[in-house]
Amino acid sequence: MAHRNLSIMNIGIVLVVLLWSFGFGNAQQVPCYFIFGDSLTDNGNNNHLTTIAKANYAPYGIDFPDGSSGRFSNGKTSVDVIAEQLGFNGYISSYASARDREILRGVNYASAAAGIREETGKQLGQRISFRVQVLNYQKTVSQLGNIFGDENTTSNYLSKCIYTIGLGSNDYLNNYFMPQIYSSSRQFTPQEYANVLLQAYAQQLRILYDYGARKVALFGVGPIGCSPSELAQNSSDGRTCVARINSANQLFNNGLKSLVDQFNNQFPDARFIYVNVYGIFGDIISNPSSYGFSVTNVGCCGVGRNNGQITCLPRQSPCKDRNEYLFWDAFHPTEAGNTVIGKRAYNAQFASDAYPFDINHLAQI
Repeated sequence: MAHRNLSIMNIGIVLVVLLWSFGFGNAQQVPCYFIFGDSLTDNGNNNHLTTIAKANYAPYGIDFPDGSSGRFSNGKTSVDVIAEQLGFNGYISSYASARDREILRGVNYASAAAGIREETGKQLGQRISFRVQVLNYQKTVSQLGNIFGDENTTSNYLSKCIYTIGLGSNDYLNNYFMPQIYSSSRQFTPQEYANVLLQAYAQQLRILYDYGARKVALFGVGPIGCSPSELAQNSSDGRTCVARINSANQLFNNGLKSLVDQFNNQFPDARFIYVNVYGIFGDIISNPSSYGFSVTNVGCCGVGRNNGQITCLPRQSPCKDRNEYLFWDAFHPTEAGNTVIGKRAYNAQFASDAYPFDINHLAQI
């Protein structure tokens, strides 16, 4: 009887896959969504790690239905917004919490303080590097294989899913531009360092491809030199962005965009895109009032309200006018900021927002 029930379950799953193959499932554009990243997209994977890079306490999540879930924001992250745009009913589960058939909808592997390099963020405690996030994804694929009972069915299912990857910020903030702890800035010029990061990044992308990823969006690094933390520490007037940091970020971004071309040429059965987070953020900072923001240089809590404080303190009272702030704390956007980024990644407002096209088009391929 157990075998018969298992067969019925597998037939049901195959039918779901076939429905997706023929374009049914109107509300939800893709069957699943896999997320790799750092604190900008972590939704709870760091909650039980031994680290100071966690956000499972108030006032984080003050505007989120589930409260302080581990998201580094007052509310939704950019990937939560993208999940909504893709038509998912509810957000994608963290790897730490995903159980059984939940993985059919996808998994969020992101970890605060994580980097492309293994040592990145070590001064903050435990974190799940990009390499380990990819290993965790491989375990998920194995679980999916057990659910489907067939490698071809699993591959077909995964080929329709969206993958977003947003890493690199910590490799600058918590590595290259922290010379008192890390030697990378003495070992590499900014261009050499970008090349080293991209080489390691590409290695993990190939593994993702080998394990079924076919629709992949690579998120560039934002203008870190414009974050409240850097403005407080390194800007002469507290408003002018730190050029040496932003120029290094752009070297990485330019290489990431080139990587998109390289992978699209190398793997014609897959599509990779680049999301220009740097440009989107730059547009918001240049034209804040058009997005409803009046404060872009300090956080709603954290740096700017108490100089030198990086994240919100437990039970700290944040600003009341949160929709007017681009940044929630020293590094991370408010839900209002994340909404702009997520929506423009999904549906490009300008041609420069995504290359060669946006996530909406990626989903429809």
